[in-house]
Amino acid sequence: MKRDGHIHTPFCPHGSTDTIEEYVEKAIASGFKEITFTEHAPLPENFVDPTPDKDSGMNPAYLMDYFKQLQRAKEQYQSEIKINIGLEVDYIVGFEQETKQFLNEVGPLMDDAILSVHFLKFQDEYVCIDFSQEVYLQFANKVGGILPMYKLYYETVKKSIISDLGLYKPKRIGHPTLIHKFQHAHCEQIDDADYINELLKMMQTGHYELDFNSAGLSKPYCKEPYPPYPFVKQAIDLQIPVIFGSDAHTAADLHQHYELLQNKITF
Repeated sequence: MKRDGHIHTPFCPHGSTDTIEEYVEKAIASGFKEITFTEHAPLPENFVDPTPDKDSGMNPAYLMDYFKQLQRAKEQYQSEIKINIGLEVDYIVGFEQETKQFLNEVGPLMDDAILSVHFLKFQDEYVCIDFSQEVYLQFANKVGGILPMYKLYYETVKKSIISDLGLYKPKRIGHPTLIHKFQHAHCEQIDDADYINELLKMMQTGHYELDFNSAGLSKPYCKEPYPPYPFVKQAIDLQIPVIFGSDAHTAADLHQHYELLQNKITF
C-alpha cells in the first residue's frame, strides 16, 4: 500500500501556501492510499528559535484551526484515501517537560506523529542544524569540528529516543541522519555507521518506527535519503517499521523520489 507519512501544509511558516486539498488530491491521483500531515508543531513558548525569521514551528494561534481543517479533509475524502492528522514535534534538549505537557494537550487530537531533531545545544547556545550550509559549518567550528558535531547530533537523537515525553510521545523518529544534509559542503569523510546502528538498535528496543525520508535526495549537499539505503535495509532486518516520508513543503514535492526508493528497497 502506498503511504506517505511526512507531509507539511500551508500552516508551515517556512513552506508554501499550497492548500491541504491540493496535497490530498495529488496523493489520490498518485495512487496513495494513506497519508499523514505532520506540520511542524509550535515550539515551546520559552524557547527562542535561533533562525533569523523565527519560523521553524507553527504559530500556536493557528494550531486548533490546523486540526479543524484536517478533520474536515479527513471526512471529505474518507472514501478515497485515509488521512492521518499529526505533527512533527521537535525534541529540544532542556525542554522535555514543556514538550511532554504540549503532547498531553494535543495528543488526543492526533492519529500519528513524528519526533525529530533540528536543534542542537552546545554550551548555552542552540542552533538549527539544517538551516543553511553556513550555519552548519560555523557550528562545526564552534564544537571542535565535523566529527564532534556529528557525535553531538546523534547523542541528541539518542536522548530523544529515551526521553520521557509522556503517553502521546511520537513513535516515529524523523529523518535520523539529518546531519548529512550538508555532508558535501565539507571535505571530510565521516564514518558514522556505528552511531546510526546504535540508533537503530535503540529504536528496535523502544518499538519505534523509522521515517524513511526522501527529501535529502533533493538537497544538493546531501544527495541521499535520510537514512541512506544500507541503514534502511538494516532497519528492515531489525523489524523496525519503515514509513516512507516525502517531507513535502509544497504540493509539487509530494511523494518526491518515491519510485526510486521503492525500486531500491521494499518497504
